[in-house]
Amino acid sequence: MIVTLERLRIFVAVAERQHVTAAARDLNLTQSAVSNAVAALEAEHGIRLFDRVGRSVELNEMGRVFLPEARAVLSRAAAAEAVLADMGALRRGRVSVFASQTIAGYWLPPRLVRFHRDHPNVDLQVQIGNTQVAAQAVLDGVAEIGLVEGAVEEAALLQARVGTDRLAVMVAPDHPWAGRRRLSASDLVSSPWVLREPGSGTRSTLEEALGEAGVEPGDLQVAMSLPSNEAVLGAAEAGGGATALSESVARAALAAGRLVVAPFVLRERPFRLLRHADRYRSRAGEAFARSVSIPL
Repeated sequence: MIVTLERLRIFVAVAERQHVTAAARDLNLTQSAVSNAVAALEAEHGIRLFDRVGRSVELNEMGRVFLPEARAVLSRAAAAEAVLADMGALRRGRVSVFASQTIAGYWLPPRLVRFHRDHPNVDLQVQIGNTQVAAQAVLDGVAEIGLVEGAVEEAALLQARVGTDRLAVMVAPDHPWAGRRRLSASDLVSSPWVLREPGSGTRSTLEEALGEAGVEPGDLQVAMSLPSNEAVLGAAEAGGGATALSESVARAALAAGRLVVAPFVLRERPFRLLRHADRYRSRAGEAFARSVSIPL
């Protein structure tokens, strides 16, 4: 009995969508081909992986146990394919990148365009999360390269500086700090704050700066912790409290007068490229790392 990659691919597609027709459509296969592949996988091993409920299918307990194993095999097969493609001197290739939100939304796009122009046959796969999630993706081998703005303390990750950014403390125009000429560190605990979630580079950079200024981050009145730059911007513009964001993120809001910069200076922070110290480095990944290190 041989479990083929094609059957595993079909099984995972059906399991993720919980629907044979949807899986067939996304795989560009006929519904019967998908149904037959799943049925053959079950029959050859004498087990059932799905419960048929009306017109839909649901993973049963055996299917739930098998799903991560199937995904792992497909992931290793994709890695093997990437190594073979890599031998073609970038005539083909794949590079997987996990970038934190600020980098992915504002710094990275023009660099992606430049890399694609120089290497049009390399498949770029970019995922987005906060700094903590991006670093974990590189540690786990989900991504070959991470791009983050937060500090990462992990011996297994090699880090290279590829750019810089500056955070600014910002408030709505009617906030008491908007008319101030100077803010001291002790003033920062007097206002509610709207911040990115713990684990984000933006949050950790602010907390590090506060600590250096003699303010305990836990003393801030954090009214809201939100999972995206856009949500933080919207809440701060609506008067939810002070915030600290990249000047690049808030450029439009500042230009339109929806937010103003408060007079408390935060230092620049580095953008870092992460690689795993021990994992395979593809030629595509090496080319991408060189490309994003070159200023635009």
